[in-house]
Amino acid sequence: MSVVSVLLANPYFLGFVKAVVLLGFVLFVVAYVTLAERKVSAFIQRRLGPNRVGPWGLLQPLADGVKFFFKEDITVPHADKLLYILAPMIVFVPAFISLAVVPVGGTLTIAGQEIRLEVADVNVGVLLIFAMSAMAVYGVFLGGYASNNKYSLLGGLRSSAQMISYELPLGLAAVGVFMAAGSFRLREIVDAQAWGVWYVVPQIIGFLVFMVSAFAETNRLPFDLPEAEQELVGGYHTEYSSMKFGMFFMGEYAHMITASCLMVLFYFGGWHVPFVQIENPLLQLLVFAAKVGFFLFVFLWVRWTLPRFRYDQLMRLGWKTMIPLALLNLLVVGVLITMGWL
Repeated sequence: MSVVSVLLANPYFLGFVKAVVLLGFVLFVVAYVTLAERKVSAFIQRRLGPNRVGPWGLLQPLADGVKFFFKEDITVPHADKLLYILAPMIVFVPAFISLAVVPVGGTLTIAGQEIRLEVADVNVGVLLIFAMSAMAVYGVFLGGYASNNKYSLLGGLRSSAQMISYELPLGLAAVGVFMAAGSFRLREIVDAQAWGVWYVVPQIIGFLVFMVSAFAETNRLPFDLPEAEQELVGGYHTEYSSMKFGMFFMGEYAHMITASCLMVLFYFGGWHVPFVQIENPLLQLLVFAAKVGFFLFVFLWVRWTLPRFRYDQLMRLGWKTMIPLALLNLLVVGVLITMGWL
């Protein structure tokens, strides 16, 4: 037995390698989603976007990262220093923990060892993701509170109300998927769609509710009321600079990746393609990445297309429209399951 197979047979070593690979890959994707954001906005506004650092501006994310590291790290004197430092970490860390239970393909065989394309296969993986995403609101609120700045505090309060309002329809929309699949395990949810109809077809209402709620959960336009530069300067991260601001920034994009992964897993068959059986795990990974990339593009597209809601419109949409639609979706799914059509 080779050294590689012995190491891969050790679950602790294998878990560590998977975690390092996942962290590096997500940081790479986050960096280049920021470049894609600027390129997409430039395309929509009929301009070029970043094109000076490297060919076609491909090294711009590296330049931005260096800038974050070397900018002066200012801690405002009137801040609650412990919470001020912890808040960006509370946003940044859970966003990456959530991705640990996301399966991105089948099983890869290396040196005779079968390796599942996920860091951890957890029975209640979905609940872990929801728990970690709910942690982000604490980081946002504490960042606003600890800054001891009225604009930051208002941004933190807005974010708390917004996330609580939209977590309800988000969870209710996901319940329809759990009912149809009969499992909380993400891999089983994907497998349930392998030879049948993707859940987006019978649960189109649930998908739309989930997608809109995901936009609100990630504080993206048209739901970026916690930042709202025209009203709150920069909202909850007004007083942050250097890598503390960078952690807020990366946390937001990591949450976008998580939300895109969940939409693909819940409603679009994960790494499966209709009427085609894909056995190669690397090809499965490419299919999954292409679907996730599409939803990331939708996040960017919507940001540079739609205007921001007023705050009363935001809350009214969540409580008076999204929750009733999510309940309607549950009723439809229940009827379809009872009649044996799902």
